[in-house]
Amino acid sequence: MSIKKRISRTKKLKWAVAGCGNFTENTFIPTLLLLKRSLLTSVYSSSLERANFIANKFSASTAFDDYKEFLKQDFDVLYIGSANYNHYWQVIEAAKAGKHILCEKPLSLTSEQAKEMVEVCKDNNVFLTVNYVHRYHPLSVKAKEILDKSMIGTIVMISASFNIDFKPNDNFRFVKEQSGGGALRDLGTHMIDLLRFFGGEIAEVKGFTDNLVYNSEVDDFATGLFKFEKNGYGFISVSFNSQNAFNRIEITGSNGSLSIENIIGKKKPTGKLIIDLHGEARKAFRKRANKQLYALKSIQKALLHNTQPQVTGYDGLVNMQLMEKLENN
Repeated sequence: MSIKKRISRTKKLKWAVAGCGNFTENTFIPTLLLLKRSLLTSVYSSSLERANFIANKFSASTAFDDYKEFLKQDFDVLYIGSANYNHYWQVIEAAKAGKHILCEKPLSLTSEQAKEMVEVCKDNNVFLTVNYVHRYHPLSVKAKEILDKSMIGTIVMISASFNIDFKPNDNFRFVKEQSGGGALRDLGTHMIDLLRFFGGEIAEVKGFTDNLVYNSEVDDFATGLFKFEKNGYGFISVSFNSQNAFNRIEITGSNGSLSIENIIGKKKPTGKLIIDLHGEARKAFRKRANKQLYALKSIQKALLHNTQPQVTGYDGLVNMQLMEKLENN
């Protein structure tokens, strides 16, 4: 891809944020500020009071409730942490303004929107990436290396579960027009990304969404079975209705198995990777890591070298297409 504006390797990457919810305030910005080569310069919110509060709290120079004026500011990359229904227009306008974009998941409300977002970013020579943090965890990276070396043989099954207790409230996630859906759109999108990260492209999907415990406009449970194009199957289970769930990733192969525990649904836990190969002693590796920090370090490095971050807009588009197929079959 030809880049509109080269970013000097000797200067800091200038960031701005659009959307000032709890995650932006309590996780994203504090993690961003841990990076020596990144700087927060500007903040946008539909509420100027909220934008000013976040800007003052984190020493950003400017704050806006006017998106067009906000995009005129001097920054290199925009983090979009707004509600799902705002992703589409905010990405489109940011791309036209020549800003690189890190968008929260899911990329959009529909795959048609996602397709247009990818095309507009391409047409305007800006990079688009999605905040799929789980694939950046060091134990996920280690598991991927093992799979790439075919150490567990042919992949038979990859399963990933992400179950939490999230009671319906006034959060946008429980308004279907604003979120697009419930547990599947919020949690399942991460698990589908992990299936593709570990197992490659997906040829078929079958699944269910339901309301098993809580009644609301959106699903509180979703499950799906995915057939990989190359070998094996994938399975996800996600919910807003489960307390104390064993959230984990399990990968079964013809010559052994892997499991990753304690990295899903937690900020900075000590994760555990178990490697069990035929004819060898079982091995376990533990790693305490901040997934968001590893993701941002990777994204920062890519942008400072004028290259596409690991997760692409296409990944976000395919993820949307797979969720729609699961919902509609």
